[in-house]
Amino acid sequence: MTPVLLGRWQTRTFVLWTIGLLVTFLVSLAYDGPNDIFFEVLFYVWLFGLGWDVVYHFLQQLKWDRDWPPFAQWAATAWEGMFISLVIGYVGLPGIEKGLFGETGTLDRFIAHYTLVWLFTFFWLQGPMRALFPFWRFHGGRIV
Repeated sequence: MTPVLLGRWQTRTFVLWTIGLLVTFLVSLAYDGPNDIFFEVLFYVWLFGLGWDVVYHFLQQLKWDRDWPPFAQWAATAWEGMFISLVIGYVGLPGIEKGLFGETGTLDRFIAHYTLVWLFTFFWLQGPMRALFPFWRFHGGRIV
């Protein structure tokens, strides 16, 4: 499947606000009960991701087969995670104070949360999503 930009946005939105939200809720329960910070991080991962998808879509058009292999997804995930952690650490975001990761254990929690959300959404997209939403697979990643 070769995602189109609208398909990328729909897919990112769908998986982050279903699978990602469920994983975020469970992670927040594991760390001292529900905590808004995990949901705020998920929101910013989604928001910045919409912008990154424009870049990824452009890069994908440069490839002869216009494909975006799983290795590229892994690399993009690492880049997005580093980017958002640096923004939170050095600049801050509305609702997330600057230097948050200076507190004991908060960077570890971010890494655990980010990694779990990504793994669950990645494996969802590689398996169940393709089986349950065949339209998605054959229409450029569009959900509707």
